[in-house]
Formats: sequence, structure tokens, C-alpha cells
Amino acid sequence: MSQLIVLGSVNADHVLQVPSFPRPGETLHGRNYQIIPGGKGANQAVAAARLNADIGFIACVGDDGFGQSIRGTFADDGMDISAVHMVENTPTGIAMIQVSDCGENSICIAAAANDALTADIVNQHSAQIAAAKYLLMQLETPLAGIEQAASIAKANGTQVILNPAPARALPDALLAMVDIITPNETEAEVLTGVAITDEASAAEAATILHAKGIATVMITLGSKGVYLSQQEMGKIIPGFKVKATDTTAAGDTFNGALVTGLLEGQPIDNAIVFAHGAAAISVTRFGAQTSIPTRAEVEQFLAAQ
Repeated sequence: MSQLIVLGSVNADHVLQVPSFPRPGETLHGRNYQIIPGGKGANQAVAAARLNADIGFIACVGDDGFGQSIRGTFADDGMDISAVHMVENTPTGIAMIQVSDCGENSICIAAAANDALTADIVNQHSAQIAAAKYLLMQLETPLAGIEQAASIAKANGTQVILNPAPARALPDALLAMVDIITPNETEAEVLTGVAITDEASAAEAATILHAKGIATVMITLGSKGVYLSQQEMGKIIPGFKVKATDTTAAGDTFNGALVTGLLEGQPIDNAIVFAHGAAAISVTRFGAQTSIPTRAEVEQFLAAQ
């Protein structure tokens, strides 16, 4: 049984580089079209696997060519794929991604096979969740499956880490089962109603999330770093300044690296710095899983800082 279970989405990312995002009715010439493995769940699982975490992945892929090949790729990265289901007569999830010349991205997704990751599927893997030290989840798959996984984890002492992305309102019953939450500024605002503009507003949002039962709140602030709040004590842990090429997998790489550090018993501040390093490398590269670094690359980057 794996120490880390990631539950989440798998997508085929159709990526196009554009000079800027088009306005309504405008046509722009793009370049460097690629189909790259993505999906928030898969990205976070791959990040953890490449950083040497002991990981199993619970997910659904289609029976198309991409879905068939990606399971082998996951195995090659070192993860247990026994819970990666192939859904018949269904395509793998799709993301249409535009990456602008300044490194920002615009993403539209179609769930497809990801919609099959129901509570029934999750129940088939309750023993794996119960035996794990951490369960890491996001919000690109059905909420009922996410809630069921959190419930199994809570009943068995497995720590629940939720990356609440894409942004959406969540029931208090789910939030009460979360041990660590990792929203960005937009996601934190959706969950709390507080616009994150500085450290004081981040602290205000964190207080609301603590009141919902979440012990550890990490609000990611892009290049500024992370606002970490535990037991009402908060501080910013700065990130690293690098030239961004593509930010698509930055948050996912951060989450996969964070839980890897925690699994190794790193103090939470150290795990965040480790995750900052992995995310910094990812934004200098193009694509989602194509941008995620190895353990050796992260250690080399951190040693050079």
C-alpha cells in the first residue's frame, strides 16, 4: 500500500502558444501546438512520483489511444496505477490551453472520463486510502467521489490535503474533513468571500478557513510565495524569482512536491521551500507534465540558491 494516494483528474492538454489572449471575435495566429499529458490530479501525482514519493493514483481515463498510453507513462514515472480505471466508449478528459508570450495561461476543460470517478469507484479503493498517510485531492472530478474519499480518510487517520482548484464553493461538511488546504488567491476568495490583496487579507481568509475546521491553511500568492497559517499564527514563506515560460503546472507541481516533503518528515516550512523550488523549475518549461522536474533537478536548484 502506498504512503500517498492522489485522487483526481487526467486530461489530454491541447496546448497552443499565442502572442496574447484573443478578444471576443478576434483571430490570432498561434504556434507550437502540442498534445501534452495533464489534468490537475495527474500533474500532482506525477510531481510526487518524480520526486520519489511512494504514491498510488486513483483516476479514470478513456479507452482512446491517449488513455491507453498514459497509464503506461504513469507506471514509468513510478506510481501504482492499479486504481487508474479505463472507461469504455469514453474519451479521456480534454483541456484546451492557450499560453501567452508573457507566460500566463487560459484553460477550458471537458471532463469526459473524469466524470466517472464517482463515490462507487472511490469505495473500491477504500483500503488504499485507509492505509495511506496522506490523501491529496483537487476539484476536477465529481464532488461526491471527493467527499467519499475524504470521509474514508478521516475515519482511518489519513491526513487530507485539498487543493481547491478549479475555484468553487464547497460544503462545510467537506471542509471540516480537510487537514491542509492550499488555495490560490482566487480560490481563497471563493471559499471565504475575502479578496486577497495583502498579508492582512490572507490572514483574514485563513481565519475563516480555520473556523471551518481546517488546521493548516496555505494560500499560494504566485511569485510572492505562500501565506502559511497554523493555529492562527501566519507568515509568508517567499518563493523563488525565475523567468516564467508557462505557469500551467506551477500549482500542481507545488502540491505534489509539498506532500512529498511532508511524507519525508520535513518541517512544514522546509516542505514549502522544497515545493517552491519544484514549482519554480516547472514555470521555466513548456507544458504540464513535460515541465515537472525530477528530484535531482530540484535538489540542484535549491543548492544553487
